[in-house]
Amino acid sequence: MNPTQNIHQGHWIAPRPITLLEGEDPQAIEGFDYAEFYVENARQTAMYFCFSFGFTPVAYRGPETGYTESASYVLKQNKVTLLITAPLKTTSPICNQVALHGMTVHDVAFRVPNCEAFYYAAMEKGAESAMVPTVWQDEHGVIKKAAIKAYGDTIHSLVERTNYSGDFWPGFVPYGDLFAVPENTSLDGLIVIDHMVANVQLGKMEHWVKYYENILGFSQFLSFSDDDISTEYSALMSKVMTGGHGKIKLPINEPAHGKRKSQIEEYLEFHNGPGVQHLALATNDIIGVVRELKSRGITFLNVPKSYYDDLPERVGPIKQDLQQLAELGILVDRDEDGYLLQLFTKPLHDRPTIFFEIIQRQGSKGFGVGNFKALFEAIERDQELRGNL
Repeated sequence: MNPTQNIHQGHWIAPRPITLLEGEDPQAIEGFDYAEFYVENARQTAMYFCFSFGFTPVAYRGPETGYTESASYVLKQNKVTLLITAPLKTTSPICNQVALHGMTVHDVAFRVPNCEAFYYAAMEKGAESAMVPTVWQDEHGVIKKAAIKAYGDTIHSLVERTNYSGDFWPGFVPYGDLFAVPENTSLDGLIVIDHMVANVQLGKMEHWVKYYENILGFSQFLSFSDDDISTEYSALMSKVMTGGHGKIKLPINEPAHGKRKSQIEEYLEFHNGPGVQHLALATNDIIGVVRELKSRGITFLNVPKSYYDDLPERVGPIKQDLQQLAELGILVDRDEDGYLLQLFTKPLHDRPTIFFEIIQRQGSKGFGVGNFKALFEAIERDQELRGNL
């Protein structure tokens, strides 16, 4: 085995006694590390995210670096890291997942201070392993990673990178060493992953709530019934799980009975099972970001202009200009902690599955429950255009 193969494959860490400081949580989480998309064509998808959403390509792994199983591009914008991966061989399991799901988030990765402690604590509680603790090493230091399975084909990688100073991972090279970096495409407005939302089958939400509570040590933050999230035609139920002292927020949706097919049912049908519905990306300037994204061709869900007629009475005083919010279609909601502004893109590819949310929090810790009806009616209008309502 040559050194390049060693870098790509890593070395399994044999189980050993875990040493923790007194009071130290073995399942501590520092935040989201990255979200890995499985796609058919990684280069084209990476460029789409760069030119349309302002991400910068920072690292690459593929045939040019001695790795022949897949091609992966690492994209960053502030604290948001996306890993875009495509199979290179039809025998790859990635190929099967892309055929089944289309563009899909395969890995919702957590950054943790102790990979081994987290993994073995989860395994003792009944988790199913996706990767045993493994170490990668190069001139920039050491990374440890393990992974456990979640809903559908989704996994949670547990990434310990305390002792690593490289751009992303051993075996990846700086993007600019191989390819020209796109000019004048960067956008500085998307700051961090605020939350990621999962869609699961009818009757499975409670199962996954218990999974996150009992196996990962999460707690339930909020709960929404079909009375909270419903229109004339469809409804859904949702519970928000949180971990890492609030650094990780994972809402879980399931469909509820309605007159017609709900957005969750449409997702499950076209995704062929449960998966990540959307990533919410936080910003401090939603007006500027949405205006820029629209100029780059990004399309968003539209709400009727009448939504803004009673907005001042419904949400109270806000810092942003109401005329600009109405012009861009940005939604506003208030709770006891403050208010938030949010807007949802249309699906990122041809299947009506995964999309982005742009969110700006002005104190609010919620998820825009006051916008649910307007939002889901907007989704239903798109479903009707697709013939899927």
